[in-house]
Amino acid sequence: MLLFSALVLLAAIAAVRVSTRSGLPSLLFYLAIGLAIGQDGLGLNFDDAELTRVLGYAALVVILAEGGLGTSWRDIRTAIPAAAVLATVGVGVSVAVTAAAAHYLVGLDWRVALIMGAVVSPTDAAAVFSVLRKVPLSKRLTGSLEAESGFNDAPVVILAVALSADGPLEPWYLLAGEIALELVIGLAVGLLVGKLGAFGLRQVALPASGLYPIAVMGLAVLAYATGALVHGSGFLAVYVASLILGNARLPHRPATRGFAEGLAWISQIGLFVLLGLLADPSALVDDFWPAVLIGLALTFVARPLSVLVSTAPFRLPWREQAMLSWAGLRGAVPIVLATIPVVAEVDDSQRIFNIVFVLCAVFTLVQGPTLPWVARRLNLGDRDAASEVEIESAPLERLRGHLLAVTVTQTSRMHGVEVGELRLPAGAAVTLVVRDGDSFVPQPSTMLRRGDELLVVATDAVRDAAERRLRAVAAGGKLAGWLGSGGSTGTRRGT
Repeated sequence: MLLFSALVLLAAIAAVRVSTRSGLPSLLFYLAIGLAIGQDGLGLNFDDAELTRVLGYAALVVILAEGGLGTSWRDIRTAIPAAAVLATVGVGVSVAVTAAAAHYLVGLDWRVALIMGAVVSPTDAAAVFSVLRKVPLSKRLTGSLEAESGFNDAPVVILAVALSADGPLEPWYLLAGEIALELVIGLAVGLLVGKLGAFGLRQVALPASGLYPIAVMGLAVLAYATGALVHGSGFLAVYVASLILGNARLPHRPATRGFAEGLAWISQIGLFVLLGLLADPSALVDDFWPAVLIGLALTFVARPLSVLVSTAPFRLPWREQAMLSWAGLRGAVPIVLATIPVVAEVDDSQRIFNIVFVLCAVFTLVQGPTLPWVARRLNLGDRDAASEVEIESAPLERLRGHLLAVTVTQTSRMHGVEVGELRLPAGAAVTLVVRDGDSFVPQPSTMLRRGDELLVVATDAVRDAAERRLRAVAAGGKLAGWLGSGGSTGTRRGT
């Protein structure tokens, strides 16, 4: 079993390389691996839908946590209102239109059609986080799509569970009230766990740097579990808590991000391979054309209409609305949600799973590789934006200070800036520069270059100000602070 698992894992990692070269989303390769080793391939028989749902929820928690940790609050804060409406009102519009298409075009019963609409309406966090970060979109667009994918899992999970339950359906207004209450509870739990966790980690110097990533992921799982136990939205709680933790300037932040990214990759690989194992290839062929019909209605009618209705109050340009419509990627989330009616033994539940599986595979294959082309055609690229400086902080508890490890990235405007021109606050200083494998103590006139690694020592009192200044220079160059780029050092005057 270990040998087989290792081979599958290595094959999935190799598929990432192929995915990068070909432009195809890696999730398609993972699904193909699952189908290849399944009952119609190598003969591995797996049909436990309930175990898949449980493991799928666990994987989604990790994926949402990684997405929250890697999302900049500065980039998404202006997009939060639009994303929140897309994740609630937009989902409602999408469910209604898709359900109508499933009923009238495919002939599904209304209840089954509504479940279908609820299952396929959310955008997938794994697909959005992995694909969009390679597309040079504006921060507002990227922020809207990332925040929406983080928020919209919560209402559709509640809706899918309610529609799959035995007995008559609740009135729509009671169901809407239940969704709203669970979202509020999940938001409160996420804020509480995120704020308390960030405060605690900033106050305690752990004995090993490797404990910080584990603690952060533990807090993310704690947020999900607590939210679920108090009848709130655990998915919203984990995303909000991770968003707070990821923007809290915690010690060893890059290491935490790397650890979370590794866990997210493992979760994605395991989840998609498992979903591929659960699928029956022969049954997928039978439901191919129904999946295409529903997918066309979802992609070209339901999604654009939901974007149009949701963004109407925000007066977005039509180009951005078009991009939001086309970038509504589906992936793991709809397929995992399709296991909910299977576990509940709803009529035609296996057909729901088959249609959702084919729909996600086909339309991810179409939409994912074309996103860069669509962005260029709509003139929405943002190739000149400077990347944020990479800073890792290690607490020096007994010295009452912090050691900041700073990397001058390829697009950072810190390139060409002299050390003295950084204008760090009193109590912070660049103590070492590592360049091309050689290290030296810099002078104030030392000019920084791309690829340099700096060691900056800062006292507790000025650690945050030093980080803000470094990030400001990375984004705005040495004149940051005078040109409105932030990072005031206390020397700025009205000039």
